[in-house]
Amino acid sequence: MTSIKDIITKKRDGLPLTCAEIAHFVHEYTSGAIPDYQAAAFCMAIFLRGMDDSETVALTQAIAASGRQIDLAEFGLNTADKHSTGGVGDKTTLICSPIAAACGVNVAKLAGRGLGHTGGTIDKLSSIPGYNSLLTPSEFHDQVRSIGIAVAAQTEDIAPADRKLYALRDVTGTVESPPLIISSVMGKKIAAGAACIVLDVKYGSGAFIKSQEAAQTLANSMVDIGNACGRRMSAVVSSMDAPLGNAVGNALEVREAVDMLSGHATYDNPQIIYLRDLCITLAGRMIALAKNLSEEDGEAMARAALESGAALAKFREWIAAQGGDVSFIQRNDLPLAPLTAEVFAPYDGGVEFPFDTQKVGKAACALGAGRMVLTDTIDPGAGVYFSHGNGGVTAKLYSSCEAKLAQGVEILKTGL
Repeated sequence: MTSIKDIITKKRDGLPLTCAEIAHFVHEYTSGAIPDYQAAAFCMAIFLRGMDDSETVALTQAIAASGRQIDLAEFGLNTADKHSTGGVGDKTTLICSPIAAACGVNVAKLAGRGLGHTGGTIDKLSSIPGYNSLLTPSEFHDQVRSIGIAVAAQTEDIAPADRKLYALRDVTGTVESPPLIISSVMGKKIAAGAACIVLDVKYGSGAFIKSQEAAQTLANSMVDIGNACGRRMSAVVSSMDAPLGNAVGNALEVREAVDMLSGHATYDNPQIIYLRDLCITLAGRMIALAKNLSEEDGEAMARAALESGAALAKFREWIAAQGGDVSFIQRNDLPLAPLTAEVFAPYDGGVEFPFDTQKVGKAACALGAGRMVLTDTIDPGAGVYFSHGNGGVTAKLYSSCEAKLAQGVEILKTGL
């Protein structure tokens, strides 16, 4: 077998690596046989020289194979997962997953916790009293089989190579490498087992990709790599130049999701309308892939499930199955942090949201709704809620700490 140094040198010189060389490197690094300095050199060589599609497929498969892989073969093609590249106020999983499940799709999703200015699905769900995100593989399978939907936390034995490589990329300036991004996302999704994967690739001020063109290029590449790994793929490129909806923060976002599922949402501003339409599109793609339908038919089924109340009923069934106290759904009264402040921005209801979206995410994080390092504690009731009217947008900030509230206000004001 080629030595680790020779593999690094080969990529440094711009030569393609074989599947065996890539698999060997990932296996050895995951096992601890390769030091971080050699893995950092490997990532930098990829960053500078790139990878062709066959190399990226090999890296994706090696990452997926670095730990436990969930076997959902018993469901055939009728399993679907949705992945977002990260956004502010992105509660689409809470809405589109029960919509798709209400239409007969087996939604099997492993989700993550938030880090930095983007929120995590598991953090949002954990604001529901009693919700258990730590399902065993057998519990995960049983729930998908019995009610058609399970959303659980990704465990440490899923794609452990990605966890090690991402931590290294974060401190070596190699996060933005397309092959490394694609293999990171798709490696985890392949290991999670769903036959159909819908990607929500975001661009704009609140996303790590700023231009629509770059997001479309990445989306196309991820679809190609997923297809080459034997998955049915679809990608939506969506804007993150404004938060998705009015709510940013864990309990706040669950409240907003319940409002939309229950038919109580007020579609009086562009952000709420965009959130609804995006959720219908994503759920429609999940349905179309899993049921072998056209995207138009999938979206029609998704819209009907949302409007009929079937999606809300499935949401209730899903939350109860994972131990959540569903009594909050009727009242929609998850507790909010006790300290509040308001920031006002003039707004004519036009195209541009008056706050910098990344600053909104950073403000929510500072308030306690997110974490800057993995050991930070989440305040489920912290966050920001936007109200539209009187010629502008009022941002109401929630926190449990005076100092954090003041910091959140200051960050948000710098984003005006």
